Amino acid sequence: MTSKLEQLKQMTTVVADTGDFEAIARVKPVDATTNPSLLLKAAAISGYAELLNACVSDCKGDVGLASDRFGVAVGLEILKVIPGRISTEVDARLSFDTDAVLKRAHRLVDLYDKAGIGRDRVLIKIASTWEGIRAAETLEKEGIQTNLTLLFSFAQAAACADAGVFLISPFVGRIYDWFKKANGNDYTGADDPGVQSVTRIYNYYKANDYKTVVMGASFRNLNQIEQLAGCDRLTISPDLIDKLATDTGKLERKLAPGHAGETRLSLNEAQFRWLSNEDAMATEKLAEGIRQFARDQEKLEALLQAKL
Repeated sequence: MTSKLEQLKQMTTVVADTGDFEAIARVKPVDATTNPSLLLKAAAISGYAELLNACVSDCKGDVGLASDRFGVAVGLEILKVIPGRISTEVDARLSFDTDAVLKRAHRLVDLYDKAGIGRDRVLIKIASTWEGIRAAETLEKEGIQTNLTLLFSFAQAAACADAGVFLISPFVGRIYDWFKKANGNDYTGADDPGVQSVTRIYNYYKANDYKTVVMGASFRNLNQIEQLAGCDRLTISPDLIDKLATDTGKLERKLAPGHAGETRLSLNEAQFRWLSNEDAMATEKLAEGIRQFARDQEKLEALLQAKL
């Protein structure tokens, strides 16, 4: 019997959720994703010391530029060992400023372009705020494809699809965390609220022929991954990928096109904000996620600032 990882790869594109290119080379995913937290961890790896030093040269004291250069440098190393795309994230502190997100996204794309990497191998990660979704809509029209992250609600998913974004990353584990804490229930199987959220979004997209890719993210355990087998993509940490690789049990496909889904929902800004306000979990987890990424961004910039 083949491993669950190999079975999963037959129905889902497996993406590595890490900035450690040695781990990526070991687990052999198609794509990879990074974020400020992962970049901060990468900065502590001895193999990145030279990259850190190189990224601060000629920055003229601009720590934001140094940070973007480091994110791209890590992306370039990862692209050497994967056949697909790297997702590189825009500074989370810009999540409520459409113009600022666009400016930073253009800089990231330019940095990749100067390194000889085309747009077909890069996804720009942006928080799924109203402002972030509007920026993504503009970028998509420019031929720059996006990955909308920190996605916790159906309203966010509907708005992203309506904006024509390339890919969304609903956070399974963080949804699970919120409901477990709120209700004291350790959810398993199909009862997991994070699993239910992604399943609903997947069925909605397929039923309405949206082309936006659904990539489940932020997993806490193997069961969550197994319950979403068949999803377009799943971005998984190396330790969970390793566990899948050593499990030879049968993996059943759970998600597939053809199931019923809600009718198309087109939201204006007021409707989006109201539905977001009504979803306490999504409101809290989005705000918390942006704060966490912002704090890790600041820690990374402090490391870079010391070298400037």
